[in-house]
Amino acid sequence: MEHFEECNKSYINGEWVEGAAKQTYDNLNPYDDSTVTTFSLATATQLEEAFEAASEAQKQWAASTTEDRKRVVEDAVDYLKKNHDEIVDTIVKESGGTVLKGNVEMHLTIEVLEEALHYAGEVGNVKEVPSAQDGKVNQIHRRPLGVISSISPFNFPMNLSMRTIAPAIALGNSVVHKPDIQVGLTGGVILAKAFEYAGLPKGVFNMVLTDIPEIGDGMITNDHAQLISFTGSTAVGKHIGEIAGRNLKPVALELGGNSPFVVLSDADVDQAVNAAVFGKFIHQGQICMIINRIIVHQDKYNQFAEKFYEKVKDLPVGDPSNPETVIGPLVNKGQMEKALGFIDEAKKEGATALLEGKQQGNVLTPSIFTNVNNRGNVAQSELFGPIALIIKAETDDEAINMANDTDRGLSSAIFTSDLQKGEKYALELDAGMTHINDQTVNDAPNIPFGGNKASGMGRFGNPWVVEEFTSPKWISVQKTERPFPF
Repeated sequence: MEHFEECNKSYINGEWVEGAAKQTYDNLNPYDDSTVTTFSLATATQLEEAFEAASEAQKQWAASTTEDRKRVVEDAVDYLKKNHDEIVDTIVKESGGTVLKGNVEMHLTIEVLEEALHYAGEVGNVKEVPSAQDGKVNQIHRRPLGVISSISPFNFPMNLSMRTIAPAIALGNSVVHKPDIQVGLTGGVILAKAFEYAGLPKGVFNMVLTDIPEIGDGMITNDHAQLISFTGSTAVGKHIGEIAGRNLKPVALELGGNSPFVVLSDADVDQAVNAAVFGKFIHQGQICMIINRIIVHQDKYNQFAEKFYEKVKDLPVGDPSNPETVIGPLVNKGQMEKALGFIDEAKKEGATALLEGKQQGNVLTPSIFTNVNNRGNVAQSELFGPIALIIKAETDDEAINMANDTDRGLSSAIFTSDLQKGEKYALELDAGMTHINDQTVNDAPNIPFGGNKASGMGRFGNPWVVEEFTSPKWISVQKTERPFPF
């Protein structure tokens, strides 16, 4: 049985190393503020050592066979499955996620790894395309990019880290990974343990436990980094995109959302309510794809609001280690203050508090606001908390226009009994993903996961991630003597 809190070090060039910074970081349980572990932070010099190791190791890893790469991925999956219960327990303690959330995250993480087995052979796979030149053969090779710089967030740290790391390694790249320090165990240590168990050659995966005051923009500006993969806020994504652009580095950015959940005039209200409660309150609303605005046709508005209230008011709140708990703690006090601020602002904007959330320690009970202004600051903000906004639309067309009235475009959902109409409207929604008769929090390893507008650039998922994490190379072979005009 693994005790992950005892392994609180960075993993650089195949070694567990103590951070050399003077500063340490107390990793707190979001529910009761108890100390899970204490990290010694890595320095900018240690980050540079990680990139140097990754650059050197990648040269050999790029020459590995498909079978080599698949074996590592399979053994990493084996490690996660063998330590399933301990990992879920760590997710609960470190991120404040419920037991349900921990199991969902484990499932998604393993799915991402297993899907990588299907495209590991793309590197080294040569395709021929026709040539107009007599005697010429055109070969298209797919080559690893090199070193991938991976930066992941606090909310689903294992899954959102592995979504970059698994394809990077399966496609012959090496990785320098920085998890959010708040979740350094689930976002970093556990992954390093899995690849160490799998026998991944040293230096191919490096994980640094550190924070921005120590390393600045080192994850973006390092010369060895060939691609920056970041999941997190739009504001930070813009900063990364700006620096990467100046240095001509490609990026994969999955950023903030403002996901609309649209209930059309012909929707099944009971099923829409069931979906909306899950899609709004899983992990206390701390998910980029979470329902941010519930937009309901006026014919269904009152019925929806009443049934939604009846279901939400009885959701179990409290200790996330209790399997019955649905609403656990917010990840830190800053997120709590932000959420409480949105509640106050919604009331000032004239919204009606059908259910007003209360702070109970580090837990915020659910809020429901009706009569919300779609153009108000609260509706236009990414809430990242257990706060539901219900907005009235006069027509189905207006509901879709309201849904699009945001600078974000990650996920979205439409409820209707007319599937043909649903598909028509789904194409009109300016979002990377739309789910008909479902909620907005959906993920799979074989779909193009990503957003439009300020919600990001690039797509994860097979085969789209192959394009992101490799470089095509054209080799032509002139097999017969070619005549030249001079």
